[in-house]
Order: sequence, then structure tokens, then C-alpha cells
Amino acid sequence: MTKMYHYSSVAKALDELHEKGFTYDYNIHEADIVKNPSKFEIVHIYRYEGDSNPDDEAVVYGIKCTSGKKGVYVAGFSANSITEAHEVLIQISIKGRK
Repeated sequence: MTKMYHYSSVAKALDELHEKGFTYDYNIHEADIVKNPSKFEIVHIYRYEGDSNPDDEAVVYGIKCTSGKKGVYVAGFSANSITEAHEVLIQISIKGRK
């Protein structure tokens, strides 16, 4: 992970990342991440926290594949929001810290 941006909302983050070329929707194609995690790098990440409700928490990932494809993945933090792809991205973000 090389950069962290502070956007006012998830929608703003998605708009800005789209302008930076992150156009692929990894939420629809999350199997790509699960099957080949070593091919992905998290380039941008931002976490949103609600005032009091965990259901208001979310994270936006800007992801780049070794093929050059750039996209986004948006995940929540409630108990039913953690998918296998989100778990993989958490591990990638931990490994990417220097």
C-alpha cells in the first residue's frame, strides 16, 4: 500500500478512484482476488467509521493486478459483511505495510 487518501464519503472515494483509472468492480469479480491473491496489490485504502453503528463502517480498496487492471472493492465491517475476498484483502494490506 503506497497511498492513503481522505475522501468525505464512499461515493466520493469511488468517483476519485474511477478518475484515476480504477474502473474494474472487484465486488462483482471477487473470485479473481480469492483465486490469485499474489497477483494483487492494494494501492489505495480508506476506512469509514460510523458515529455509533458498526453497520455504518466501510473500507474502500483501490486494487491493482499484475496484469495492469485497476479496480475497487468496497466492504463493510458488520459481521455479515466479511467475505473470503475481504479476508484476503486484509491479509494483503497487512503484508503491504512497511
